Amino acid sequence: MASSEQAGRRTVERVQTGVRLEKRIVKVLKGLAEYHDITLGDLLEGILLHAFEGKSPFNDASLAIITQLKNVYGLDLTAEDSHRLKES
Repeated sequence: MASSEQAGRRTVERVQTGVRLEKRIVKVLKGLAEYHDITLGDLLEGILLHAFEGKSPFNDASLAIITQLKNVYGLDLTAEDSHRLKES
């Protein structure tokens, strides 16, 4: 990596988590991470950092990919379902 690219990088300490997520959501997230050639952790960090500032983490191109992945994996949940999910 060139020194100019390293100049903007921030050093962080990462921890392993044991979060449980809905299966189809994970599949969509993994597919999106693969599409962008980044790790799932990097994708989640980016989504959360945007959300913490009230910004959308996705541009139109990413939203189109998400729509395709949701169709592939049968993800029919919406934001309205948030906090109303129960395990089978």
